[in-house]
Amino acid sequence: MAHDASCYLLQPQAVVRPESASQMAELFRIVDQHEVGLTFRSGGTSLSGQSVSDQVLVDTRRNFRLINILDDGARVRVQPGATIRQVNQRLARFGRKLGPDPASEVACTIGGVVANNSSGMHCGTELNTYQTLESMVLVTPSGTVVDTGAPEADQVLRLKEPALHAGLAQLRERIVSSPASVRTIRQQFSMKNTMGYGLNSFIDYEDPVKILEHLMIGSEGTLGFIAEAVFRTVEIMPRVATGLLVFPDLMSATDAVPELIGVNSATVELMDATSLRVSQRSGQAPTQIAKIKVREHAALLVEYQGRTDAELQQRADIAGELFSRLALSAPAELTQDSASRAALWKVRKGLYAAVAGNRPTGSNALLEDVVVPVHDLGGTCRELTSMFSSHGYQDSVIFGHAKDGNIHFMLNETFDDPLSLKRYEQFTEEMVDLILDRGGSLKAEHGTGRIMAPFVRRQYGDELYEVMLQVKALLDPRGVFNPGVLINEDPRSYLKDLKSAPEVEEEVDRCVECGYCEPVCPSKDLTLTPRQRIVGRRAIAEAERLGDGALADRLRREYDYEALQTCAVDGMCATACPVNINTGDLVRRLRQENHSIVADQAWGAAAKSWGVTTGIVSAGLTAAKTLPAALPQAAAAAGRAAVGAEHVPTYQKRLPRGGRRRPRAHRENPRAVFFPACVSTMFGTGEIRDQALDDGKGPELSAAEAFLAVCERAGVAVTVPAEIDGTCCGTPWKSKGLPSGYSTISHRTLDVLWQATEHGRLPVVCDASSCTEGLTTMRDAATDSPQFGALRFVDSVEFVSEHVLADLSVTSPVGSMVLHPTCSSVQLGINGAFEALAHAMSHDVVVPEAWGCCAYAGDRGMLHPEFTASATRAEADEVLSRSYEAYASLNRTCEQGMTEATGRTFRHILQHLERATR
Repeated sequence: MAHDASCYLLQPQAVVRPESASQMAELFRIVDQHEVGLTFRSGGTSLSGQSVSDQVLVDTRRNFRLINILDDGARVRVQPGATIRQVNQRLARFGRKLGPDPASEVACTIGGVVANNSSGMHCGTELNTYQTLESMVLVTPSGTVVDTGAPEADQVLRLKEPALHAGLAQLRERIVSSPASVRTIRQQFSMKNTMGYGLNSFIDYEDPVKILEHLMIGSEGTLGFIAEAVFRTVEIMPRVATGLLVFPDLMSATDAVPELIGVNSATVELMDATSLRVSQRSGQAPTQIAKIKVREHAALLVEYQGRTDAELQQRADIAGELFSRLALSAPAELTQDSASRAALWKVRKGLYAAVAGNRPTGSNALLEDVVVPVHDLGGTCRELTSMFSSHGYQDSVIFGHAKDGNIHFMLNETFDDPLSLKRYEQFTEEMVDLILDRGGSLKAEHGTGRIMAPFVRRQYGDELYEVMLQVKALLDPRGVFNPGVLINEDPRSYLKDLKSAPEVEEEVDRCVECGYCEPVCPSKDLTLTPRQRIVGRRAIAEAERLGDGALADRLRREYDYEALQTCAVDGMCATACPVNINTGDLVRRLRQENHSIVADQAWGAAAKSWGVTTGIVSAGLTAAKTLPAALPQAAAAAGRAAVGAEHVPTYQKRLPRGGRRRPRAHRENPRAVFFPACVSTMFGTGEIRDQALDDGKGPELSAAEAFLAVCERAGVAVTVPAEIDGTCCGTPWKSKGLPSGYSTISHRTLDVLWQATEHGRLPVVCDASSCTEGLTTMRDAATDSPQFGALRFVDSVEFVSEHVLADLSVTSPVGSMVLHPTCSSVQLGINGAFEALAHAMSHDVVVPEAWGCCAYAGDRGMLHPEFTASATRAEADEVLSRSYEAYASLNRTCEQGMTEATGRTFRHILQHLERATR
């Protein structure tokens, strides 16, 4: 918990997780009694050092995630632990969204957005938190809880905090009576500005409670806690066109910004040459970027919006006329294609972490955030580029929100080198002079933090800085709320507590600790997140470097359960990570290093006779089902005590009987080779009876049998290899880090499929999404047999959607259906096909908004049932909030995990489709 995305590191004495505003108020009294400071942390994406602490760190994410939609989406009430993306996903059905739109929306939380007055790529100063927040529930440092939306809020503040109420009124009078102060405030807040406190509150509002409400915005946790906020939402424009304008150099790009603003560009995002090169190296750049032969080029990502096609077309036509006059390096095109637009935005939103991930090993990525009047943008960029050169900063980048005059620039620096630290100090002093001389702000949207706190007085002058000191003294006279942040009299404080980046291993070294991975991680509420797993490796390396063997050993012992045993290795972190780190790969490698030779040999023997092994597992589950549940539970508990929880699974009452042998099929002129997953042999179909099976249509088929049945009905011939029993996708061995068995099963499986597919001519279809992904991984890992690269793997859901569904007739529609996508279906990109099959059967199909990885992960949910219970809690609550006729997924173990979590039987979508088309 010590680490955030900034370049600072402090180790807290304690981490506290309050559950309510009243508990937070009690915590304030406790820390006051013990005379210690506290700092709030939610998403940990803060870049300016405002969410680290060496005292008490208060985690506001885990227990403050409530989202309540109000007035059909016109307003929304949210708690600080909810992320921007989660809120926007809930609002999307109403055609609404939040005004603030930071690039880190996947991970940044409402708490951080309000505390930093975050803005983003579209919202400018018109739709940021300050402008769109309607009310909040705040807790003052003295423990007073105030709902600023209540009619009597100002009176409550006057009665409970009379000195605070009077003090705010007096400060307002002091400011409004000074024309010079008013002018400075209006000038400073005419642009994006998150330096210091939001003194515009004093001239925008009269009532002390409204002044306090807006002072809390951007206060970075130095004035109290925001327990919840009500936002006025903004309309999502239904018609959008996006384009990339490529210029020969940075100056020509910035010179074009005023004209682009003049033609109603909703967005103008700048990317310099280095940004474009890094995007190209990622391998994920869209064609518009990939084809640029980058020299000194720069690009502007522009977007136009409208409520109707005609309105959008009119704006696009006007913009097109301007494009024809600009000195572009390539013709510009606007696209409304959602996939193309998403690809462009993915590059821009992941730019910071992508650039930082390519930094030299051992260095820190330092991202600065400044704003100047738009007409000064080009000159400022030119001066910054010159400063990079004069101070020897190689590969520094400039990108950002050109429409607002707001740019971000990044330096790579080694803070544990005294000469480098001196260079950084000299550069910072020059940069501060450059921005302030141009009438800009040293912080536009990332917050003052520790990094710019010493320069607040210089930006505002003595009079307004003294007002800020008075604000702090009124609310937090002891200065214990986030000490050192936003207000700091030490002129060199920004050079202290800087984070080093020890070289550890490839997966770890690329991480910039941005935290984008955390919301999608199934272990986030139980043990560690991917960011924290990487931090743990760095901590162990640092302890070893310092010669603290005892600490290193302790960390390794704790790391085993916290990081290795409770990781689903599902790769979901890689889907969110802008530098494509799959922490699961790290965990698999560490598991391999930690496994005993005996375990590797035992699983290797299982691989050699896999058909027999799966039969034994199936028979064991069937036998256990005939006994009172207490008996197999006791046996499993004894085995876990003797051998270890990592090797012997628990027994759950909701485990099914064993499954049937993998089906056989041989057809002439097949369209595909079918690979029925062995997991359906081990696990039979669901045991909980529900309406879906009380239809008098006969016995239930397994997912594999259902696939063959619907193919038969549609006249699509598929064939199953005769040697199927001894094959497997290899996931059990790979996820556990068992190389011998994985090698054995890989060669056998790929050989069988190579022959069955006529050397790759036919596709291989699998009925379990994780196995489809596992087969693909197995093929890609077989570098010693390059011919296997010709094998093509397709999930059964995608195959049926494309080649079978059109020739089926639904005879028994399903009234309502809830879907549980899987990690693999996300990574395979087949959720669209999954939903298409559901919609073919039902007009009431729901994907839970709280969907996430179930953490069953093969047998992980049986080895550590607390893991699946934690990962599924939010989704299970949502599923159980109403009744459905059918519950569907597309992977057998995930179906089992959701069945255990909800008490409702989840089945493969093809099992439902087969019954609906009988």
